[in-house]
Amino acid sequence: MSPKTDLFFDSVESPLGVLYLVFSGGRLAEIRFNREKPSCSKGRVKGSFKEQLNDYFHGRLREFDQDIVFLRVTDFEKKVWLSLRQVPFGETRPYKWLAEKVGNPKAVRAVGRALGRNPIPIVIPCHRIIESDGSIGGYSSGIDIKRRLLDMEYYYLMGKK
Repeated sequence: MSPKTDLFFDSVESPLGVLYLVFSGGRLAEIRFNREKPSCSKGRVKGSFKEQLNDYFHGRLREFDQDIVFLRVTDFEKKVWLSLRQVPFGETRPYKWLAEKVGNPKAVRAVGRALGRNPIPIVIPCHRIIESDGSIGGYSSGIDIKRRLLDMEYYYLMGKK
């Protein structure tokens, strides 16, 4: 099947509002925060990924095992996005660390642009990348959502359920 013909979306309520989940077959292709509905057809996600999201938002899950697929990606973006999985739950790293991780320490701005195009936030945890001075930096879905994700992870990491 072609990735374009087997796309469907479902939605889920979260502490951050409605999340639109776009799938290509059984693989997660996109998560959208309270944005317009995807143009593909409405479908139904099998319960396991929704359960994983629920467990994540309640501090019971720290890594996702959902199969993912990148539909539109450059080699550099893919390298950046996959490197994000090395940042543990509840921790942060600076953009410079990520640039070094992908083998180009001077590509800090390019890393930032790649993070802004991450189609699968939360699962690919771009919210864990911050400025070198400790400030929060940007986030494609808004700094408030980034701050809430970081605060939630820190809260659960400290065992304050």
